[in-house]
Amino acid sequence: MRASTSLFLAAMTMALHSPIGAQAAAPAPAFSPAAGAFDQAVAGKVLAALATALEDNFVLPSVGKKYAEAIRAKAAAGGYAQHSSPEALAEAVTADLQAIHKDGHLRLFPPAVQGKKPKYRTEPDIDGAIGRSGWLSDCVAYIELTVFPGDPATLAKLRHFLESHRTAASLIIDIRGHHGGEIAEIDLLSSYLYGAPAVLAQMDTRVAAEEAGLGAFGDGPTLRRVAGPAGVVRREHFVTPRANAGPLTKAKVFLLTSKRSISAAEHLAMSFKKTGRATLVGETTAGAGHYGDPYPLPGGFKVFIPSGRSFDPTTGEGWEGEGIAPDVAVPADQALDKALRLAGVGKPGAAALAELR
Repeated sequence: MRASTSLFLAAMTMALHSPIGAQAAAPAPAFSPAAGAFDQAVAGKVLAALATALEDNFVLPSVGKKYAEAIRAKAAAGGYAQHSSPEALAEAVTADLQAIHKDGHLRLFPPAVQGKKPKYRTEPDIDGAIGRSGWLSDCVAYIELTVFPGDPATLAKLRHFLESHRTAASLIIDIRGHHGGEIAEIDLLSSYLYGAPAVLAQMDTRVAAEEAGLGAFGDGPTLRRVAGPAGVVRREHFVTPRANAGPLTKAKVFLLTSKRSISAAEHLAMSFKKTGRATLVGETTAGAGHYGDPYPLPGGFKVFIPSGRSFDPTTGEGWEGEGIAPDVAVPADQALDKALRLAGVGKPGAAALAELR
């Protein structure tokens, strides 16, 4: 069982990573452009396996059943027979699923075709995970985060930034273009910023998905299993401060958000807002609060199935379809200007970034 799983998937960006468990669909011949028209026999196997996977694993069982029934009924009636390519089938099925019940992570992906750039990313851009960073003034540090891949190199860079800027009186964390990802970066940030233990969020995963290794976080240093309702495995995501966290535990933290901040970025935003650790400045986030993993289907297709949800343990409410509202609402392109004013820096964001050191 893995220590973490993906919290991410925007409508346009997705992390597909790590193998999953025993419920993988039986292999079928992959589509090959050289073979001519799309094989409808393969399409039938894809749709049948997809329906079963959604019914068994989708985070909301009643919705998973509706998805499955709709896909089976339309397939039986020949409703997908007109699609002559894997890409067209994937788009049509995704649109049908979203029309039944919107979910910010659910999407069917066609098989990759060598030499053809996919419409949707299937791997996080690890090299660009950390954007601009440095001092905006003598006491205000800034870091731009675009994805949480959870890899050692990114974590090392983030740790170096936190150590190098541990004397900051104010810290501005920019997640306006954040695509989502893992929780490892959230854990690292929190260990430096919190002066006392705190519960950041709770997370429910469907039991069937957990047993299959789909969307299963597992228990770990910052995740502990707690009592939950029947049919789910519930965990608390918590922070334990570092023994030598230093002055950053006292720093003012400003989190810049936009309508493009999604999934793991929203997990961070909700955690900071719930605990009062940061002031959120900008726009309401995208509203994708379910997490999961890619699930293999026949013919080289994959589906990202949301099998769990993160939520505020105080209210029991998540943010799927709603997003996290900022404390200080301004257009995203004005968020840095506003945060600087709140931090006592009398210069606009563009000028401060131009002088970043």
